[in-house]
Amino acid sequence: MPSSITDQSAASNGNVPSCLPVDNPGECFWQMAGHDLSNYRSTDKLPDHSDIVIIGAGYAGVATAYHLAQEHGELAGSITILEARSACSGATGRNGGHLRPDLYGHIPTFIDRAGAKAGAEIAEFEIAHVKAMKKFIEEENIDCDFTMARSFDVWCNKEAAKKAKAIYDYMVSEKFAHMDDVAFYTGDQVEGLCGVKGAVACASYTAGTIWPYKFIMHLIQKLVSSNKVNLQTNTPVLSIDADENGGYSIKSPRGQMHAKRVIHANNAYVSGLLPEYTKNIVPCKGICCRITVPDGVRAPLLNNSYIHRTDDNVLSYLIPRADGSIVVGGAAAKFKSFRDQWYDNVDDSVLIEAAKDYYSDYMQRTFNGWENTGASVQRIWSGVMGYSYDSNPHIGQVPARENQFILAGFNGHGMPVIWLASKEIAKMVAQGISFEETRMPSLFKTSQFRIDRAQKGREEDGDILGTGNFPATKQ
Repeated sequence: MPSSITDQSAASNGNVPSCLPVDNPGECFWQMAGHDLSNYRSTDKLPDHSDIVIIGAGYAGVATAYHLAQEHGELAGSITILEARSACSGATGRNGGHLRPDLYGHIPTFIDRAGAKAGAEIAEFEIAHVKAMKKFIEEENIDCDFTMARSFDVWCNKEAAKKAKAIYDYMVSEKFAHMDDVAFYTGDQVEGLCGVKGAVACASYTAGTIWPYKFIMHLIQKLVSSNKVNLQTNTPVLSIDADENGGYSIKSPRGQMHAKRVIHANNAYVSGLLPEYTKNIVPCKGICCRITVPDGVRAPLLNNSYIHRTDDNVLSYLIPRADGSIVVGGAAAKFKSFRDQWYDNVDDSVLIEAAKDYYSDYMQRTFNGWENTGASVQRIWSGVMGYSYDSNPHIGQVPARENQFILAGFNGHGMPVIWLASKEIAKMVAQGISFEETRMPSLFKTSQFRIDRAQKGREEDGDILGTGNFPATKQ
């Protein structure tokens, strides 16, 4: 815990939340150019009151504020975002730039647990993000390097490829509409199709890539320039207490303010203010890097993004960029056994020692045509994600906490979830509708059942450390 936050917190109320971001995150490629509003405060002092206070200025918090301000005009001007560090300095501004729906990860697990309809809801909800984001970015003319192309799932392990093909066949047999966009390949031509050495199977479907930091900062620019939202950076929230006159008193090192409603959009750090989520959403570190070739060397062309699984099942996610560089991350299998380096760890100022060298010659090892390019890691960084016990985000009204809402726990997979989820939770907050009246997948709803299941369950039975063997019980 950084001394500056600790000292300020202690001076403020004698207690420090159990989960706060460190105040010295390591440098990250996406944020190197900075932004004029990174450390912006709309007002010198905190407002005395806001109808809505949003905790967190990452994707979830800013997107929710945007939808509230743009689509529920009566609230514009009475929304405050409180951010512990600079704007978009957390997981959103440190991720891999992948806007990629999940078809081969947890969807089959969700089908097993809750049925085909529940699994299809999630897949279709995520797929809808690609078109929705493309439409919005084009309408707003946002400079964020957005592309839409094919994404390859690649398997180099024969047994894993066999299981993947079985999953593909099963999902096709269920007649899920989105499977019409998926092509699955096996046989001698696979390596030639995807360009990955040793590939034995691959699948492709439509996905996007994006510069997340630029996208979020564009939204912030629009919100603060129109005075629709009061942004307060470098303002960690220390406590939220019920006010005797209604609403909530929110304390920070810079003083306190009153809010009628609170939205917890601080992802990995949510349990610091909502301790019931301690085992439900756990901060977990990941690693990502940017790879470049030397000046004067032309990088071989890659038109697709990738999920790549090696023969020993180390997974990496990768996007190519127009400047010839590559952003790639993952390698969790290399550091999973070093639990102290990543699990329940919020220090994104420190790299994960067990994996920090994994990507040194990754392109040469992995892709045909890159052997003599001299490609190397130009910059590497860590990020803190919020992983949930059952691999589903927690969204909706916080149980037993009136007028408090949560949008968190994205398992490193928030890009194809948050935009439309934040639009729906904005309706819940502004219009008072129930979760069931939204278009969100049913498994995303936060509930006392889910909270209790994680609190009472064993860590190894959840999806973060174990195999997710808890019973398939209705929520």
